[in-house]
Amino acid sequence: MRITGLIAGVLFVGLLGSAAQAESSLDRLSQRADLFGWEAVGKVAIGEGGFCTGVLIAPDLVLTAGHCIFDRSRNAARPPSEIRFLAGQTGDMEIAAQPVARMVADPDYAPFVPISAETVRHDVALLQLARPIPSSVAAPFRVGTVGPKGTQVSVVSYARGRADMLSWQKSCSVFGRGEGLVGFDCDVNHGSSGAPVFDRSGVAAGERARVVSLVSAGSRKDGEVKAYGMELPAIVETLKSALRSGRGVIEGTSPQAQAHAPNIRSVGQTGSGPRVLSGGSASGAKFLRP
Repeated sequence: MRITGLIAGVLFVGLLGSAAQAESSLDRLSQRADLFGWEAVGKVAIGEGGFCTGVLIAPDLVLTAGHCIFDRSRNAARPPSEIRFLAGQTGDMEIAAQPVARMVADPDYAPFVPISAETVRHDVALLQLARPIPSSVAAPFRVGTVGPKGTQVSVVSYARGRADMLSWQKSCSVFGRGEGLVGFDCDVNHGSSGAPVFDRSGVAAGERARVVSLVSAGSRKDGEVKAYGMELPAIVETLKSALRSGRGVIEGTSPQAQAHAPNIRSVGQTGSGPRVLSGGSASGAKFLRP
């Protein structure tokens, strides 16, 4: 079955409003030494307790999932003042923290319709921080192209049961790729939205890992987790261009910012307006058995 067919019936990994306790087999990066090299991955803190995962791709630019910057309960974009980036956040400490000044989502992303291959394909947002985080503190990652089926990848993320520190899955694999979509068998959960998927194939040759996708959605069945993301290079260039031009950029808490979301082209919209994702809430949507 094509990867587009596998996505049918899957819900967003979503935001997490509280840190439920659960065991995880992932490597927890609980000490400062453990974070070495991963400082640019951090928590996208949203409102009162919600969060996603994000990654620096420039000293002042954070890449995360598009759905993290929208409030489905209000059918509107969140004001940037509700969002902060906490680089390498562990417990009540972080390596660096900055508020978000401006942000933009892929113009083809539809935030208020049921999940589909189309929404996952465009579920990307770029956040511009109020001030850059020096590269000497948290060195940004470059964006790259994901490899074919069978490629080994790696994910660094926050999630339920591990909301207080980053966890690293050193190796999982791409099980499908096509039409701008990527499927991987990595261990993700609520709060992993926006988590960077890394290609580390060049590390042995002295190259740094590259971000090749973001966690957008996932499913869990009989203990097996499947995660879904998108191909990034073209989208990231589009979003950088938007920040430079101001097109579609959400700034501050102005009326224009709040009006941004309904003006986005939404797949499946009708004359009655955007449809809210069923099951969504401020505390995050559950995995749906496909």
